[in-house]
Amino acid sequence: MTASAPLPPQDSARVRADLARRALPLLDLTDLSDACTAAAVEDLCEKARASGVAAVCVWPRFVADSVRGLRGSGVRVATVVNFPEGREAVARTVAETQATLADGADEIDLVLPYRALMRGDAESARAMVEAVRAVCASRLLKVILETGELEDPDLITQASRLSLEAGADFIKTSTGKTAVSATLPAAEIMLDAIREHSDRPVGLKVSGGLRRVEDAAAYLALADRMMGPDWVSPNTFRIGASALHAELVRAEEAAR
Repeated sequence: MTASAPLPPQDSARVRADLARRALPLLDLTDLSDACTAAAVEDLCEKARASGVAAVCVWPRFVADSVRGLRGSGVRVATVVNFPEGREAVARTVAETQATLADGADEIDLVLPYRALMRGDAESARAMVEAVRAVCASRLLKVILETGELEDPDLITQASRLSLEAGADFIKTSTGKTAVSATLPAAEIMLDAIREHSDRPVGLKVSGGLRRVEDAAAYLALADRMMGPDWVSPNTFRIGASALHAELVRAEEAAR
């Protein structure tokens, strides 16, 4: 991830605490590790309840457990489909999505078939988003572009516009499973596409590599600059992270 600027030295504890209080409600507290267990997900849900994050994001097999663990908390349950490879198997991905929705998932994070886009087959990528959108009904659909693999700004722009046109509620930078995850330049391109997409509200999720309060601050500052100071909310801006959560909680507690 692009290096973030240090926070101002004056009243740094207070500044960090204010940033933490702003960022925590935007967090998708995530465990998509290969070694994830039911016990780890139970712990994740307890942390989510305690800190008031937007959602937890877990593997499909843990959706039902997460729904039970978070009932009544207001924390949403997100899961991933076509993850992390971004294949072009539409029927399989639709079936996977339907199963997770039946288990109670509130939000679907779908990996765009980005390799199809890279070889010039935009229609295969579009068909995937449209098919999953059709079965999501009113549930939130976030489309993961895998910007570190797309790399080229024109491809990131194309992926952003295509996903929004096909019905995405959010566009998301990365799976966190590749060498390059979220970057500020990619996020800027995606926000520019969102700004141009005016027929309905859509949002941005930055994911992969955010570990410090300064990282969150850099993306929040970018969103404020491009979209206005009142744009950021859990309905328009999410941060997908796990390690960042502990840093935000520590920053908030240090100023008490």
